[in-house]
Amino acid sequence: MKLLLVSIFVIISHGALAGDITGKVSRLLTNDAGLHWVYITGTVSNKPACSLYSGFAIKDENSAYGKAQFSMLLTAFATGKDVKITGANICTRNGAQEDISKIELFAQ
Repeated sequence: MKLLLVSIFVIISHGALAGDITGKVSRLLTNDAGLHWVYITGTVSNKPACSLYSGFAIKDENSAYGKAQFSMLLTAFATGKDVKITGANICTRNGAQEDISKIELFAQ
């Protein structure tokens, strides 16, 4: 029973530690290794220890969700709309920036 409760706590708290930020896209970057990452105006809250910078990385830019994420970020950058990025609490893509879990694009 105690193991079950500890497991539930770990699962619930895993998402709570993920970084998040709301603001405008200030920089979009890509490099010759195919890495795509983004910086948003403002301060990231709840950054995981692996995240050494304030930017977020697209985990798999060749996947359907990675292409959709990059498209949303380009749209936000071009239109000046606010986005909310929620991190995945892990830095698998480049080891120094949190992977993006979710992006919300706001109309206003």
